[in-house]
Amino acid sequence: MSCPRYKRKLFLNNGLDKRFKALVKAISKTNDFKIITFETDKDHWHLFINPLPTYSPSDIMAKIKGETSKILRVAFKEFRFMPSLWTRSYFVSTVGNIPIETIKNYVENQRKR
Repeated sequence: MSCPRYKRKLFLNNGLDKRFKALVKAISKTNDFKIITFETDKDHWHLFINPLPTYSPSDIMAKIKGETSKILRVAFKEFRFMPSLWTRSYFVSTVGNIPIETIKNYVENQRKR
């Protein structure tokens, strides 16, 4: 999970939401991250992936946050002068003993809460 700077409700902008999702899918495909499920909420996003073991969680987040920030700040003029679109923080966890379907269900229902 990751949040935009200052908890802006970025994903209420439907165009930005769609563009962000397309960018994350492209980045994931380029880097062989298998997206299991992915969803945004008003002011944050959840990504459930199965990456190659050669990528650390910090590598994955740096790629996604860095590339999406750069592209979205050019595409959406209201963010153009921000030094960064995302906070430096994020939450990462492993699946462990929780069924994959439970996590998928949680992520997919973020918008419906």
